[in-house]
Amino acid sequence: MPNFENSNLALDRLRELFARETPEAGSKLPTERNLADMLGVSRRAIRRALEVLEAEGLVWRRQGSGTFAGARPVQALATAGLTLSGCDPLEVMEVRLRLEPQLAQLAAMRATPESVEAMYQLAQKITESDDADAQELWDGALHRRIAQCAGNRLFLTLFDLVNQVRQEEAWRTMREQARYAFHSLEMAHQQHLSIIDAIANRDAMGAGEAMRSHLLVLHESLTRITSCTLEELSPGRGTTARATGL
Repeated sequence: MPNFENSNLALDRLRELFARETPEAGSKLPTERNLADMLGVSRRAIRRALEVLEAEGLVWRRQGSGTFAGARPVQALATAGLTLSGCDPLEVMEVRLRLEPQLAQLAAMRATPESVEAMYQLAQKITESDDADAQELWDGALHRRIAQCAGNRLFLTLFDLVNQVRQEEAWRTMREQARYAFHSLEMAHQQHLSIIDAIANRDAMGAGEAMRSHLLVLHESLTRITSCTLEELSPGRGTTARATGL
């Protein structure tokens, strides 16, 4: 098969290859030379096509190491000196309140019907999960899907950096305490649906406001948790539980 210059053809064939073989996230792809030979196009065309796929978050590349399937891992951000060391969850929430409503607004303008349907499925996964770890996992996946649909790579990079807080033990402990004390899963589900409904309806302002309301309630809940002791939150202490929408 001749090896020729056609970046669009290279992109189409790479998409077909990924759809057919579905490489595991993080797995290393064949070299540009091998891909060019496999697909019958030039290395330059392959390189350009990979740039498009990287912009879409389907692959990522590291100089001297190669090309890998999936979005660039959050850990790679640390090489640029970007970490959350020393930040507590409340500091992170202040950033989320300024970042994620904007992402929801952009998602309302750019999300495809398929992406919206995926959001609804992720929201359902949260409610179907029977432990805090799974709930946290699917909740993070939903918020990241919204960030991806915003279609802005820099915003997505900032989101991934902030989202590292989910890996911190302090965050997990606080979230579990809040769920136990305030029984907030159903309220959170309704808030998520409000956000997704607005995105589905192309209501940018509504999506941004729904996201802001959701995060404000979460911020309030975490603030209350930090000011209470586990003993005060335990059953039988006379604490009146109210839903807080985590």
